[in-house]
Amino acid sequence: MATRQRESSITSCSSASSCDADDEGVRGTCEDASLCKRFAVSIGYWHDPYIQHFVRLSKERKAPEINRGYFARVHGVSQLIKAFLRKTECHCQIINLGAGMDTTFWRLKDEDLLPSKYFEVDFPMIVTRKLHSIKCKPPLSSPILELHSEDTLQMDGHILDSKRYAVIGADLRDLSELEEKLKKCNMNTQLPTLLIAECVLVYMTPEQSANLLKWAASSFEAAMFINYEQVNMGDRFGQIMIENLRRRQCDLAGVETCKSLESQKERLLSNGWETASAVDMMELYNRLPRAEVSRIESLEFLDEMELLEQLMRHYCLCWATKGGNELAQKPGELFKPRSPKQPLRDVLWSSRSWKG
Repeated sequence: MATRQRESSITSCSSASSCDADDEGVRGTCEDASLCKRFAVSIGYWHDPYIQHFVRLSKERKAPEINRGYFARVHGVSQLIKAFLRKTECHCQIINLGAGMDTTFWRLKDEDLLPSKYFEVDFPMIVTRKLHSIKCKPPLSSPILELHSEDTLQMDGHILDSKRYAVIGADLRDLSELEEKLKKCNMNTQLPTLLIAECVLVYMTPEQSANLLKWAASSFEAAMFINYEQVNMGDRFGQIMIENLRRRQCDLAGVETCKSLESQKERLLSNGWETASAVDMMELYNRLPRAEVSRIESLEFLDEMELLEQLMRHYCLCWATKGGNELAQKPGELFKPRSPKQPLRDVLWSSRSWKG
């Protein structure tokens, strides 16, 4: 929705934020993910002009399999978001749970694909850092102000609320606080709602993640939930991943729900969702259009395809829906296998469909 140009300003006031020291390792994963995305963008895996405003480019080169993994993750989540926006004709809202330094709001605005409102939630400490970047950097603040209907946008240390975009500091394990803050920022339970969680549920206990999923399924008349996280964690490779994270004081409290694609789907279905689908990231990668695969594989040499496959088999993309059958997205509809005879324009996963 276009708005008239005008003089606007962001007013900031200080606000203390407190975070549980036990969550320090989990908060650290936000920095890791941001650095990995920043590096992958810097060498051309995908286009994102906004990530540079949240994180500096690391001097440490990331491994090719990590870069390809992040490409598949960003690409896959983006396809699901855009499918939801198309189904609802953007008359919807998106709630990104554990959003970190995610830049989806700005990229959707550039493509004229913004929902009625876009919400982000994360630890208050992470939100404070993100809002500081937004306040200080016009490429981030200007798009928000352009859409805002008031002359001044109020922002404190761990919350920002505007007409089309809100950032909220909250603990996802405290559902009463989460719901209260979302409603204060004008969350509309009557609108079709997409909830996104990328490597979030695995850091909660199974009971905590189940409560969050139940809350999400019961709070909206029509909704979709996207979950990206680990899978097949019962084998030796999975155990090594767990041990490496523990050495960094980061425990996967919910790893028992990540045993298989079936256990991932069952968790969604048993907590109020009507449909559930899941693919591991190697399957998703194998279904990318050949043109995109050739492009990203030409960016840097990978001599151990087995390592890439091991890594990708241990992450998955899951999605669930409830209310409104039109929101259901079957894997075959979204992730069409590559065919040498099929024109790229007919493949949903086309390079044209992904510009950021």
